[in-house]
Amino acid sequence: MQTVTDKVAREPLWTRDFVLISLANLFIFLGFQMLMPVIPVYATALGGSEAWAGVVAGSFTLSVVLMRPVAGNLLDKQGRRGVYLIGLLIFLLCTVAYHWVPSILTLLALRFLHGFGWGTSSTASNTIASDIIPKSRMGEGMGYFGLTGTLAMAVAPALGLELMSGYGFNTVFTAATVFVVLAVLVALPINYLKPKSNSRGGKTAIIEKGALTPGIIMLFVTITYGSIVTFLALYAAHRQVENIGLFFTVYALSLLVCRPIFGRLADSKGYASAVLPGLLAVFAAMLILFFAHSLFAFLVAGFIYGIGFGGTQPALQAMAVRNIDPSRRGAANATFFLGFDIGIGIGSIVWGLIAEAMGYQYIYLFALIPTLIAFVLFLNAYRQVSCQKTS
Repeated sequence: MQTVTDKVAREPLWTRDFVLISLANLFIFLGFQMLMPVIPVYATALGGSEAWAGVVAGSFTLSVVLMRPVAGNLLDKQGRRGVYLIGLLIFLLCTVAYHWVPSILTLLALRFLHGFGWGTSSTASNTIASDIIPKSRMGEGMGYFGLTGTLAMAVAPALGLELMSGYGFNTVFTAATVFVVLAVLVALPINYLKPKSNSRGGKTAIIEKGALTPGIIMLFVTITYGSIVTFLALYAAHRQVENIGLFFTVYALSLLVCRPIFGRLADSKGYASAVLPGLLAVFAAMLILFFAHSLFAFLVAGFIYGIGFGGTQPALQAMAVRNIDPSRRGAANATFFLGFDIGIGIGSIVWGLIAEAMGYQYIYLFALIPTLIAFVLFLNAYRQVSCQKTS
């Protein structure tokens, strides 16, 4: 009798095209992550206040959210290659243009345009990866594919800040440009799927219903992530904890280990075996942060949060795209990552209000709520699928 494990073993994952799309994703993420901590500093150097720096960051997120469903629709209608390369080209031109920004308003406009490039290229790359990965290894494949972004996150922000302090802004922009050029070069020889158009007329929804539930669950998970990326450094400073950058190093290392493990677990044992332990780990990390008073406690929370994100994200993404027709995978990936982006945005706003009213510590107490909501939503979805299988 053929087992799931036997079937998985016979389907190759590390094909030429999977390696190429993973490398392209690594390079574009390196260019993207290098700029993330540098752009707010660049905004203040151009004469903007801290509030202006926040507006510049927000404009990027807004354009990404606006672009994702459009990109998903174009990927399904026009094919992968052209949309992906155009997204990379917009990203490249914007990265080059940072060299000659004369004012804060110009930076605001450029950052908004840059978001269109990122929203298009990142939606496309995930769609292309889901085309290439064997269906029976979707969780594992998405786990490995996601490691490219994790590696970039572990290296690129520190590299960007180091280049900025040692050589100036233009050196950062040049280095980021080189990474994006490498992404384009690696992306060119990929064999892209040409999905057959849906022949049932021109009615195509920009939101894929099959990906909506995992996208909403991911939204509540990334609400907690907003508390990490936006307020953790401020919270650590309030606790008089130094070297908090190590939190992100530990988090990234934990992700590197956990993503492929949980991905394989989701493929062989089902989504619940990855998502439920992942959500419990997110819950535990938020609770530890609420009580944390030392660097050691913060690092333990970072490791556990890496387990949580490493369990939930690849499994939920596989859940969003595995059973979707190839002609709708662009919309499915766009729907999933809309939840991802919107969750971070909501979290940043809500946690800011809570921090102002109650202090940074209570962010991590209230962050338990979206984790519990994600847990309930997943259990409900899992129960409905189980009932359908048995009926």
